[in-house]
Amino acid sequence: MSQYSWGGRFSEGMDALVARFNASVRFDQRLAMHDLRGSQAHARMLCTQGLISEAEFAAIDEGLQTIKGRIERGDFAWSDALEDVHMNIEAELVETIGAAGKKLHTARSRNDQVATDMRLWVNEAGAELVSALVALRSALIEQARQQQDTILPGYTHLQRAQPVRLSHHLLAHEAHLARDTERIIDAVKRQNLSPLGSGALAGTPHPIDRQQVADALGFDGVTVNSL
Repeated sequence: MSQYSWGGRFSEGMDALVARFNASVRFDQRLAMHDLRGSQAHARMLCTQGLISEAEFAAIDEGLQTIKGRIERGDFAWSDALEDVHMNIEAELVETIGAAGKKLHTARSRNDQVATDMRLWVNEAGAELVSALVALRSALIEQARQQQDTILPGYTHLQRAQPVRLSHHLLAHEAHLARDTERIIDAVKRQNLSPLGSGALAGTPHPIDRQQVADALGFDGVTVNSL
């Protein structure tokens, strides 16, 4: 029971069906690489601020690298009992390096950790989606170049209207995708702020440096409200 954040409140364990329903690790393990990046940046900041020692940081960093290798090789044992990707990695870190692993959670909560991982994922997924859209738009433009002399009937209100070039029709779809590309770029930019350091909801009394972590993770800055 102690592995759960609410474990001290109940005398009996959770029903297996409820535990499986509550676990998110089967789908949020896709955040593993982002979780590891955030943890490494957080640990480095804790060391810089004197909240953990150089030796503890070295042990944490080496432990996280070991876990990363195991995940990449596909030999990391994910556990529903540990609920999510964050608890799985943290438990494995403690198992690997001992008590120093527990200090990684200093000045952060699963709340801001989840939010940070999600934003890192959105940055990566957004970049991949924009790249795919650019490739598709380029293909449409190339087809339009080749089809300038192909004529087809244009439609309005389901009725045939003016004749149009096939190139014109293809470029209409490219125009739609161009607007979508701009929207995705804008959405990624708007969310590119680091929430790490917000804690559970009201920050932390520890003297952390949120901007250091934000810079290390490629964020444009930090969120201004911890809620």
